[in-house]
Amino acid sequence: MKYNNSSRNILLPIIIAVSVTVGVLIGTRMPVSTTQPKVSVKPRFNKIGNILNIIESKYVDTVNREELVEAAIPFILNKLDPHSVYIPARDLARMNEPLQGNFEGIGVSFNMLTDTVLIISTIPGGPSEKVGILSGDKIIFVEDSLVAGQGIPDNGIIALLKGPRGTEVNIKVLRKDENELIPFTIKRDKIPIYSVDVSYMVNDNTGYIKISRFSMTTHLEFTEGLEKLKQSGMEKLILDLRGNVGGIMEPSTLITDEFLEEGKLIVYTEGRASPRQEIYSTAQDGFIEGVLVILIDEFSASASEILAGAIQDNDRGTIIGRRSFGKGLVQEPMPFNDGSAMRLTIARYYTPTGRSIQKPYDNGTEEYYADLNERLIRGEFIEADSIHFTDSLKYTTPGGKTVYGGGGIMPDLFVPADTSGMSRYFLKVRNLGLIYRFALQYTDDNRKQLQNLISPEEIMTYLEKEAILNKFIVYATDNGVKAEKGSITISGEIIEIQLKAYIARNILDNDGFYPIWQDLDTTLKKAIEYLTEAG
Repeated sequence: MKYNNSSRNILLPIIIAVSVTVGVLIGTRMPVSTTQPKVSVKPRFNKIGNILNIIESKYVDTVNREELVEAAIPFILNKLDPHSVYIPARDLARMNEPLQGNFEGIGVSFNMLTDTVLIISTIPGGPSEKVGILSGDKIIFVEDSLVAGQGIPDNGIIALLKGPRGTEVNIKVLRKDENELIPFTIKRDKIPIYSVDVSYMVNDNTGYIKISRFSMTTHLEFTEGLEKLKQSGMEKLILDLRGNVGGIMEPSTLITDEFLEEGKLIVYTEGRASPRQEIYSTAQDGFIEGVLVILIDEFSASASEILAGAIQDNDRGTIIGRRSFGKGLVQEPMPFNDGSAMRLTIARYYTPTGRSIQKPYDNGTEEYYADLNERLIRGEFIEADSIHFTDSLKYTTPGGKTVYGGGGIMPDLFVPADTSGMSRYFLKVRNLGLIYRFALQYTDDNRKQLQNLISPEEIMTYLEKEAILNKFIVYATDNGVKAEKGSITISGEIIEIQLKAYIARNILDNDGFYPIWQDLDTTLKKAIEYLTEAG
């Protein structure tokens, strides 16, 4: 079923389609002198190596063999599948950080406020907190370089502040009510990257845990959050995997193990040169008896799909949301002596019923990632009946439930993307970043009052008295977006809740953000409603 263009226009900016186009000119016809012998390369030899040797010895200009090799490898891997990739040495450490669960730096989160680095928070026990950096401080100098007002992008600031453990960086900050810049010398250290965004009780008996990625620390973070919720009286759990594109497989299977009785198949992998390997549950008993719901969407991929697929195929819980991405390929990292690495697809993974959920990639990487846009055009984010599976992709769980392979996990309960409350005014202020920028500015201007508030409820109550929406409308007008009465009637509640959530995040981090944002989350509200009706 198709849907109208207005809904499509609202959703299109949200859908991120990654297109990778790689081209190498290798077959240009050139005139050949009849006085020179022709070069013959026998196929049984190393043709690529021989071609490089010939280029080095005969090409008209001097060439860098290493650069040619670096350019050729990604092209070769791109011909295999969308997930076999080459990682140059300069990028490897950065790409591994989310998987390892830490990086080396000064331990702050920041945002750019009018082209100035504003410290949102310091990591407890981290290097910056230890020397006295405070939320609200603005970094003006890094070493002797002025960084405020210089148009330096976020990644440029990160590059200046990050560095090997034990090294030092000197900064000068501007602190509210202080006339002089304050100098600090910070010794860099290992900084944790958390993969569990938040765990809290959404009501008296239902807990909520959101996992943003699967790294080496995810299982430990999850079990800590789970125990906290169990001590708070949790009987039902909502595990949110929306937007989680995967990561390391092992923590995904370890978390799945917390939900299953002993001896249940979680996943198996198999490839042409990789014999079948099966992973079974061992009855960790983290949450075997409680009612379980898993939330997924079109950006849930890989390790997220392993977890959701195992829960669905073992009839252990209910999957709610929209069809997941469809990545069922297993990559093995292969490091090289020069510090670079290759992640090569060596197997497919299969859910307990035997279904592969890898979506097709026969037409190349560009179309593979454009699939999300195609789903949008078909109306899949709005109507469940726009999704069609052939009988050959049908599987049956032990409990008799029908499930499908061939491209992602299809939820048991479909929830369309929410386009209610959208208006021209809302889209304009959102796309210009005014909601977020106002929240940042408001927090900075009112930090003393806000820092005395210790819960999302207290922040909500305080902001109600502040008439925060009216102040934002004035701010948006000052920034070139005039108020539209009809649009504000439609979107005012959404804007106000988002403002409160962002301000709360600036004070209480995710523990402040998610309990307020919950009022806008139709999928989460559907899950809570489902669990309430289930008793």
